[in-house]
Amino acid sequence: MKRRTRKFIGTIVIMTFCIFYALLIMAFAHSRVPDLPRLVQLLFYVVFGLGWIVPLIPLIRWMEKTAPDERA
Repeated sequence: MKRRTRKFIGTIVIMTFCIFYALLIMAFAHSRVPDLPRLVQLLFYVVFGLGWIVPLIPLIRWMEKTAPDERA
């Protein structure tokens, strides 16, 4: 598969994942986080605000991989 096709597929998957991830985290935060102490709230938002990238690292590596026929 060419890199351009992988990037297109990866972009669609990333956008879809981010939408569902954001909705899930917002629903959880709305129902649970307001009752927590401020420091725990801060920790929650930092961890889950940056946490979306971890599951996407393999996909990003796959998107950037060079196909054998593209090597020069």
